[in-house]
Amino acid sequence: MPKNSDYYALLSLRRDASPEEIRHAYHKAARRLHPDRTSSAQASELFLEIQGAYEVLADLKKRAKYDASLPPEPAEGDLIRQKILYSRQQVTRMREPQLIYVLLEYSAAIDSSTPPAPPLNLCLVLDRSTSMQGKSMDIVKATAILLLRRSRPDDTLSVVAFSDRAETIIPATESIELKKLEARIQMLQTSGGTEIFQGLENGYNEVRRGLKKSHVNHIILLTDGRTYGDEEQCLELAKKAAEAGIGISGLGIGNEWNDDFLDKIASLTGGSSLFVSRPEDIQHILIEKFDKLGQVYAEESTLQFKVSEDVDLRYAFRLHPEAGLLPVESPLHLGPILRDVSLKILLEFMLQPPGDQAEVVSLLAGELEVSVATHPYPVPPIKTRLMLPVSNSSGLQTPPEEILQALSRLSLYRLQEQARLEVAAGKYTQASQRLQRLATNLLEQGERGLAHTALMEAEHIQRKKVFTREGEKQIKYGTRALLLPRQKEH
Repeated sequence: MPKNSDYYALLSLRRDASPEEIRHAYHKAARRLHPDRTSSAQASELFLEIQGAYEVLADLKKRAKYDASLPPEPAEGDLIRQKILYSRQQVTRMREPQLIYVLLEYSAAIDSSTPPAPPLNLCLVLDRSTSMQGKSMDIVKATAILLLRRSRPDDTLSVVAFSDRAETIIPATESIELKKLEARIQMLQTSGGTEIFQGLENGYNEVRRGLKKSHVNHIILLTDGRTYGDEEQCLELAKKAAEAGIGISGLGIGNEWNDDFLDKIASLTGGSSLFVSRPEDIQHILIEKFDKLGQVYAEESTLQFKVSEDVDLRYAFRLHPEAGLLPVESPLHLGPILRDVSLKILLEFMLQPPGDQAEVVSLLAGELEVSVATHPYPVPPIKTRLMLPVSNSSGLQTPPEEILQALSRLSLYRLQEQARLEVAAGKYTQASQRLQRLATNLLEQGERGLAHTALMEAEHIQRKKVFTREGEKQIKYGTRALLLPRQKEH
């Protein structure tokens, strides 16, 4: 164990951790880094280091001696800054349930001594089924070659192509012979059907082969079709990827792919799904995604939490850097923290009436676990405690402007979300009326094209009892995109 190692940081622990917390952290790290689960030399070395750390911290005498040798504990926020905003400053004592919104913001603490962005360990998983024939495949190949040329010397880039079977076109490697690799990509031909698990599994294996804690480890899945019969396998693989610290993002081309399915895969790892309406947009969107990964400061940010008994966490949505719906269960994979863009999460709680003697209400207690690739060892978790005082006063409480803006934008996304649920439940008139309200709101914000699409879908639902596939995706991803910073400037 190197002398400058921090045993607590190695196990992602605070210095006041209990013996039970130390045991739990060790077993969790050991499962993730055990040599039987990964062939990475760096992971094997780190596994030996956490064993040494556990031997010291699990022994009371050794731990006391070690603690006495430590310098002062770094202040929280040395690497990640946390900011919490509440929609109200206190909970009113009343007989009805109350809605409370909380905006969590995490940002990188960067100064002149901060190392440059970490290298990438990235796998492109490309759909080459027959439906990709023509312009889509030509642009995908050209973009993959362009990304090869843009990669840095210490990046690890791999490419997998799949249809009803998968093939590794470029294995995970740092030594890139451009001409030879470009020729392999140029030779790709379309054929067969779409079986996403085949490609995703190969991509996962390639990223695992080059897995390094000092890198941003990620899979970009690009498809234009639906997979059948292997959905559960894909979701289980996404859970394994999240546990290994590998993110998955999906790019869906055209109208035939399953957006709900791709959303689930991505959200399980803190990734995102994106809609590519035209083949011409593939290059721009893929390069933009590649560049964002190059600006990652902390890729793994996971909130382990418990909500209080009388509190229901009803909704969780990532506003920035890439908008997306999140599952409302622990652990919550929040996604990356970029070097120059904060990670913002909006949570919606339903609080039951507080007791007559209650002075404080606890909404959520948890810890944010982060992995900063440029930091040599795991970062101690950041405590996240969401609590509000209880008051008998029922005066008007104005939410902070930032929360009001987020709710205003998010309300558009939730209108289409509710319309989709109503169509699925056979409530076609309600769905049509909701889309008409959405169109009105979009017009007020100057989004004429999206408003027109919403009105057309409202009419189509009245006549055909279903969304069009194109219109449904345009409204979903269009209202989601309104949450992004660049859209606010328009």
